[in-house]
Amino acid sequence: MERLPYIDEHSADVPAGAPRTWEALRSVLRGELGATPPPGFVSAMGLEPPDRRGNWAALIEIGSTLPGFEVRELREHEHLALVGRHRFSRYALVFDLDEVEGGTRVRAQTRAAFPGLLGRVYRALVIGSRMHHLVVRRLLRRVAERV
Repeated sequence: MERLPYIDEHSADVPAGAPRTWEALRSVLRGELGATPPPGFVSAMGLEPPDRRGNWAALIEIGSTLPGFEVRELREHEHLALVGRHRFSRYALVFDLDEVEGGTRVRAQTRAAFPGLLGRVYRALVIGSRMHHLVVRRLLRRVAERV
């Protein structure tokens, strides 16, 4: 996996074991990231990969995709690395599940490169505005709620 610059890391403690937390994570990702983008969005942004592939309802496999994300690394119930790209960025969203007293800690680390002037503008809009922070925190909160 390409080593991209570190952006941030967020975590949430979930009151369940790793298998249940993993299933909740898979379900939330399928719902939150797997929705069909509005018409024209995929081509306008140049999302890679452009669509959903694989059976996200039953399992995740290396090569499974959601619009803008591909499963690059996978250790079931432990680690999931999603990578993708679009016109303004190359990125990775990496989830790690760690056993803690009373449940599982889900960590979400973001790494990304924003090349060129338009990339820097995009970074300011998404990272600088804290929109990315809010989206990742919402994902983690939904994982905890889903359990």
